[in-house]
Amino acid sequence: MIAAVLLVLCASPALGSTQVAAVVPQDPALLIGSTLTATCSVSSDLGLHASQLFWTLNGRRLPSATYSVVGPTALAVTLPRLSGSRQPSGDNLVCHSGGGHVLAGSCLYVGMPPEKPVNLTCWSRNTKDLTCKWVPGGQGETFIRTKYTLKYRLRWYGREKECEPRGTAEPYSCYIHRDLALFTPYEIWVEASNQLGSATSDVITLDILDVVTTDPPADVRVSRVGELDDQLTVRWSSPPALKDFLFQAKYQIRYRLEDSTDWKVVDDVGNETSCRLAGLRPDTVYFVQVRCNPVGIFGSRKTGIWSEWSNPTAASTPRSERLLSASCDPKSGELNAALRRELKQFFGWVREHAAGCGGVSIKLYDQWRVWLQKSHKTRNQVGEEPLSAASLLPVNNDAHTPALCAMNDHITPSGLCYFPVLLLHWAPFRNMSVAE
Repeated sequence: MIAAVLLVLCASPALGSTQVAAVVPQDPALLIGSTLTATCSVSSDLGLHASQLFWTLNGRRLPSATYSVVGPTALAVTLPRLSGSRQPSGDNLVCHSGGGHVLAGSCLYVGMPPEKPVNLTCWSRNTKDLTCKWVPGGQGETFIRTKYTLKYRLRWYGREKECEPRGTAEPYSCYIHRDLALFTPYEIWVEASNQLGSATSDVITLDILDVVTTDPPADVRVSRVGELDDQLTVRWSSPPALKDFLFQAKYQIRYRLEDSTDWKVVDDVGNETSCRLAGLRPDTVYFVQVRCNPVGIFGSRKTGIWSEWSNPTAASTPRSERLLSASCDPKSGELNAALRRELKQFFGWVREHAAGCGGVSIKLYDQWRVWLQKSHKTRNQVGEEPLSAASLLPVNNDAHTPALCAMNDHITPSGLCYFPVLLLHWAPFRNMSVAE
């Protein structure tokens, strides 16, 4: 019952004309660490002496050592070194009669003035709206109710407007959902105020087109790359909300093992809507996500803002024939990184130096891998030793030797191209993968 009465006191602090007791000061705002002396005065009609009164703060009775009788019907209480209010609506200081009846009360607002809000950032989803977030200045806690207002205006000729807070918005944020202009910069700032003071953030200037983000890429699909046991292909569609805008998107991919929480990020996807993941584990389930950054909308020179990640899409790599053959190679993991680097360098060198080999790419390697796996499988069935290496014989500097430019079900020198070789010897291609 007392708790209910205390809430009423802070909600309606004004005293009516029929009130027979009063507490002064009424609803003061005080800095943390202040000392307050409050006095409860009762009407003589009540027949109460000051010694019959007592005080409570937030429902707890205050010790009599803090009281002082200032008159036959007036009792004061002194509260030293006040701490911050326990609730934003104020602390309840109440005067009671000896029987516990509530006579009068006051709400104490003990806290700090707000500091300048910081880290004001804004973004627009598909150029249709504007959302801004900020961080309260200092430690952020003022202990009393503090109002934050986001204000904005067109830079040169606009009138000042306030963002209308929405009940579902996150703390320290505001959402502007209409009447926004493009190709014109806005000035945006935040004002913070409470009963102890006010503060204003720095003003930021932005064009809506410079802070655009979008929905995650749609229709994300992950599939196997033929019979290759260590690769997956990821494909997706551009965000449909920006289909009518002139821009160039950037994409990022991240993927993880089914039983892991550690994501690996692929940064260099560029403006493509597909990517091949290599160096994966055979017979393993992977989860893949994609996100988009719209760059240069309508000629904007600013980098856009990354979208949220798409919903995870799962796919598994094929089971390895080499695993089925129960062969083991304790050094295969160590060879993988070195072989991958060497193969990348080799293809780059071929395209630069070999006559007629400008079209050589990783697809050549993929076809060779398929052929090699089939060769392993066939040879294991007939009990033969599997092919373990491919060599190119050394020749003189001024000589040429034919290189394999296409691989089908068997290796043939189809579409011969020529390049000089000093000495090339390839180690066994095991557990190796190369990104496109």
